[in-house]
Amino acid sequence: MSLKILLIDTDAGRARALEAILCESGFAQVVRVPEGAGRIAAVEEIKPDLIIVDMALPDRDALEDLRLVSSGHPIVMFAGSDDPAFAEEAIDAGVCSYNLSGVPLQDIKPIMASAIALFRRLRKVEGELAEAQAMLEERRLMERAKALLMQGRRMTEPEAYRWLQKTAMNQNRKLAEVVASFVTQHDAPTDSHREKGRQP
Repeated sequence: MSLKILLIDTDAGRARALEAILCESGFAQVVRVPEGAGRIAAVEEIKPDLIIVDMALPDRDALEDLRLVSSGHPIVMFAGSDDPAFAEEAIDAGVCSYNLSGVPLQDIKPIMASAIALFRRLRKVEGELAEAQAMLEERRLMERAKALLMQGRRMTEPEAYRWLQKTAMNQNRKLAEVVASFVTQHDAPTDSHREKGRQP
């Protein structure tokens, strides 16, 4: 499958050579953008599968641009500076693969493939983490809702759960939505509490 690559390169000769080898191999469709020439706008317009940045000198403004788009695109960087601090900043900004400039062209494809694989794995882990956090929050709200019903309406725990289920069915809503609304309504500060909060 051909990839769409956004290439940001300060070395026009190297950019043309890289573009040629990728296009000739059928591995990628390459769009070149001069460094600094509307990077974010180019990403939004082109919607690349991969971003390649060749940076002769450390450019922290460029890193901030990359940080804004890194959640949606794998990024490979070739840098002219062997600066561990800058490399760490680049990785923190979302760069999946940081390399020194001068990598042989035949090694570019494996680097890109590993960056894409790492990006997909990270996004999968982030998705699984978000799902787990959502489940924990739903469980916390359910326990809170049952506690409110048990305390306020003298229900047993099974009765409280059945009441929430029945309410969800009657309102044709998801149980989690009903539970969240119920807890929000009961835990929201009352007018009297707000007035007390204003008193010195």
